[in-house]
Amino acid sequence: MTPTDAQGLRLSLEAEGIHTLLVQFTDLQGVAKGKLLPLHQLETLLNEGAGFAGPSICGTGLGRTGARSEYYARGDASTLRALPWLPGVARIVGDGFVDGQPFDACPRQVLRRQVARLAERGWRLRLGIEPEFFLLRRDAATGHWGPADPTDRLDKPSYDLKALPRQLGFLQALRGALEDAGLTVLQLDHEDAHGQYEVNFAHDEALASCDHLMLFKLAAHTLAERAGCVFSMMPKPFANQPGSGLHFHVSLWPTDPGDSDALGDDELRPFMAGVLAHSAGLCALAAPTVNSYKRLVVGESLSGTSWAPAFVAHGPNNRSALLRTLPGRFEWRLPDASANPYLAAASLIAAGLDGIDRRLDPGPACTDDLFDLPLAKIRARGIAPLPQSLAEACDALAADSVLATALGSTLQQQFLALKRDEALAYARHVSTWELERYAALF
Repeated sequence: MTPTDAQGLRLSLEAEGIHTLLVQFTDLQGVAKGKLLPLHQLETLLNEGAGFAGPSICGTGLGRTGARSEYYARGDASTLRALPWLPGVARIVGDGFVDGQPFDACPRQVLRRQVARLAERGWRLRLGIEPEFFLLRRDAATGHWGPADPTDRLDKPSYDLKALPRQLGFLQALRGALEDAGLTVLQLDHEDAHGQYEVNFAHDEALASCDHLMLFKLAAHTLAERAGCVFSMMPKPFANQPGSGLHFHVSLWPTDPGDSDALGDDELRPFMAGVLAHSAGLCALAAPTVNSYKRLVVGESLSGTSWAPAFVAHGPNNRSALLRTLPGRFEWRLPDASANPYLAAASLIAAGLDGIDRRLDPGPACTDDLFDLPLAKIRARGIAPLPQSLAEACDALAADSVLATALGSTLQQQFLALKRDEALAYARHVSTWELERYAALF
């Protein structure tokens, strides 16, 4: 951006009452990071970036010395949004740069690379991302976590219109903040667990949708804290309640703006086939915590009801399948609320393009409710289960050359090291459940 353009943008922001920039990027875990800059630093931010100590950021693998120890978040001017819940502050999303070059282990840069691969074919991918989340409180005396609303306890709380108004203050504040920041909120509802809610946004280009999700999380964390509760995107906080998904509604479109129709089955079906073929490796990126696999269970869940896919299948409006197909699009039901949206979207594109390149076929549609079918019958149909642990998913990702290429060697190595350490720490942890079950048994 030229100095003149940057100056014009700065003056426009000043006229809106903006005096501070929040430059935000996303680390390997999908956690928002950043810093505050005075508005007069806008030109530097757009052309050079805000500097950070590289080794202090999770998943960079950068050293403590030399040119490659500094991480720069270079601002993307198209993402500038005033933050209504922080008067005078505007967020700008930063792309990672190291030593003057796009950083290969920046999740947003990884997604940019996959978006560019689509563009080379004259295509673009649009996403509607649906975040589910919990509003929680922690008892100061006992340390026990529970729903922020202790009266939210219907046996079947989906769409509960008694619990919803009790959180109306937070939900309306959230909706208003997001809309004032330029997002289109379509609906808010109470989900199938106590203290669980969902917000739906209008679909957008892949990169923009991921940016929107991170903006949503920034707003929700702040506004929930002001309301005296905790905003949580933990996949499965309660064993006896359904978990939180992060469903992706996926459609392919031509890049030609004169072409207003989504691509049809000739492209979408092999794209779906690629997603199915790489589903085991995708698990590590779309369900990236040990807690994720309390949600993705084969067999009866302790929560009774489950909306999380456990098997690699697709079917028309089938919410028990990994891919729920709808006219002109499909819903990818694998990701959970802890997923890094940039990595999930990038790996989705890489898997789908592999399906197109190899002319894969997704196979016959599944119209049965897979949650109701006996496991033996599912296996007899050749329907594979998803990985049932983070360690298993990491092994699948390590063996997937297509996803490895998409992620790049640095990010893949950092991600696998981080997640394998997490799985090992979990396996070695002695839980309260174990003590209660075994301490006096033998």
